[in-house]
Amino acid sequence: MNFLIYLIIFIKFCIILCIFRHLYYVSKGKKDSSDDKDVVHKKEQLEFVFTILMAILLIYIFNPRSTNYTDLDTETRFLFYVFGFILIILADWTKFFGDSIIINAFKNNDRIRLK
Repeated sequence: MNFLIYLIIFIKFCIILCIFRHLYYVSKGKKDSSDDKDVVHKKEQLEFVFTILMAILLIYIFNPRSTNYTDLDTETRFLFYVFGFILIILADWTKFFGDSIIINAFKNNDRIRLK
């Protein structure tokens, strides 16, 4: 549990670093450079991972079958538990798997060719 929380904090810190790096590129007039596009792409991937990890944390903390004590009633715990699953299901998976070789092969109906 502590590892998950530390991982979430680390990923949020990396997102903040990506934001500052993007702002640096914008201030230098290199907004359309490939380096800036890479930074923005990595930031979007990190935000996706952050959302998924937060959803997993919600599922873990508010699991109706767990014996963890919280001051919430049963319905509220269940709603937070279900909300974790909803976040995972409705997440924009293309931000994370959009550049995948396997997914691109299925899109193009080609054989999977590894480079």
